[in-house]
Amino acid sequence: MQRLPVTGSSVAEATELIGFQNIYKAFGAVEVLRDLSFGVRHGEIHALLGENGAGKSTLMKILGGYHAPSSGQVLLEGREVHFRSSRDAEQAGIVLIHQEFNLAEDLTVAQNIYLGHEPGGALIDDRAMLRGAREVLARLKVDLDPARRVRDLSVPQKQLVEIAKALSRQAQILIMDEPTATLTLRETDALLDLMGRLKSDGVTILYISHKLGEVKRVADRVTVLRDGRYIATDDAANLTQDQMATLMVGRELEEMFPEQAVPASDLLLEVEQLSVPGWAQRVSFGVRRGEVLGFAGLVGSGRTESFEGLVGLRRHTVTSVRVAGRPVRIRSPQDAARVGLTYLSEDRKGKGLLVDFPLAQNLTLTTLDLYAHPLLDPAAEHRAMVRAARDSNIRAGRLDVTAGSLSGGNQQKLALARILEADPRVIVLDEPTRGVDVGAKREIYHLIHQLAQAGKAVVVISSELNELLGLCHRLLVMHEGQLVGDLSGEQLNEQEVILYVTGLKSQCPAGVSVRPGAAGASG
Repeated sequence: MQRLPVTGSSVAEATELIGFQNIYKAFGAVEVLRDLSFGVRHGEIHALLGENGAGKSTLMKILGGYHAPSSGQVLLEGREVHFRSSRDAEQAGIVLIHQEFNLAEDLTVAQNIYLGHEPGGALIDDRAMLRGAREVLARLKVDLDPARRVRDLSVPQKQLVEIAKALSRQAQILIMDEPTATLTLRETDALLDLMGRLKSDGVTILYISHKLGEVKRVADRVTVLRDGRYIATDDAANLTQDQMATLMVGRELEEMFPEQAVPASDLLLEVEQLSVPGWAQRVSFGVRRGEVLGFAGLVGSGRTESFEGLVGLRRHTVTSVRVAGRPVRIRSPQDAARVGLTYLSEDRKGKGLLVDFPLAQNLTLTTLDLYAHPLLDPAAEHRAMVRAARDSNIRAGRLDVTAGSLSGGNQQKLALARILEADPRVIVLDEPTRGVDVGAKREIYHLIHQLAQAGKAVVVISSELNELLGLCHRLLVMHEGQLVGDLSGEQLNEQEVILYVTGLKSQCPAGVSVRPGAAGASG
């Protein structure tokens, strides 16, 4: 591993590879990190925990060369380093995998993996690039054509390309910021196994995650930050998940999932024979008033694509759609909103928010007719934002900032508030807690519960099985574009769901309607 010139003397313990000493970082008047000190040992998987806004990503961007500390020292093997850019950090063997994608959409998978490091120099060796991309994807156990354009990939596939891109740099210190946020159970298992192999090869991994079960499984030690300050470092084996959560939020968390109420008997949404070319075939289901209905399945199973088709974002065919018993025709998201059906995309920054626009403009984006008569009423828009910030607990220093300045959890709550502005009857939430900390997750779970109690029908698409099992009255499982299971009651357990998700078990032949109470049709 090539080292940059270093200055200063050895002040860290001999066992430490990385040392943070009195790190302070401010952006203008906003203090993000305050007098923060701790160390990371050589060859360990070190988890960094904290609520959104705790300073985790900022600290890792300092280590990765994207920011310089306002004061304090970063040490490598006991010696101070100063990185002027991420390329400087890469030369020192440090690579950061960003939480948000940093890919060139119009280039291929292989071109993205080797972007800026193309084999062959001026005369790029395309064959070597494809061969190298296949090798690094094979290490991840990812079946992905390196010649595919990135713009044609799903969100989870893009995340895997980001990871492959980092591994191709031969990193000795790998920073992973929420790497499993968009991955399914199988893909997550493969990644965590890969992390273990990299650790065995001597790679040091700094791992930011809100999934405390994964942290317990893979991390050697855990450091907790809160409000930009260092709180504690301990062996992961010494901490329960509840103890980790308490350290993160500074208080005991109440029950994560609220107690479910019994749904009504009437159907608010009925879908018959929905097909999306290349993704889903003859999907039929119903959702009751007051019901939280989950959709489970592996990436590529057709969950997201089915609902993108339903709301007019993809080409599709459907025999019939009924909302509150009335037949409707949906050709666009605007049509869907008019009949009381709204969809929150899994791609929060790409499709959910305009991150460079103010909060109020994001909130009223799809309901401008309520605030323009015909000219826009900024005072009414501001009052709506004040109300949404209160009701959804959107934490921002000021309400005149841009959406991009919010933490991930607060961005997600803003996106949720936006789709609720139109007072929909049926709400579809695709990966509603991706990249969200444990405290914000609990708030979103309780908001979903409140929506169901208010008589809405809520559909939750999620790759987090514990989330689906804790939230949902009923769970529909998709496999290879078809509904294969309708699970409720005692069937709602991890072992049973995995059998359906992986295609080892099926109860619903192609084209059979899946409605409340239809579970157990056939083995």
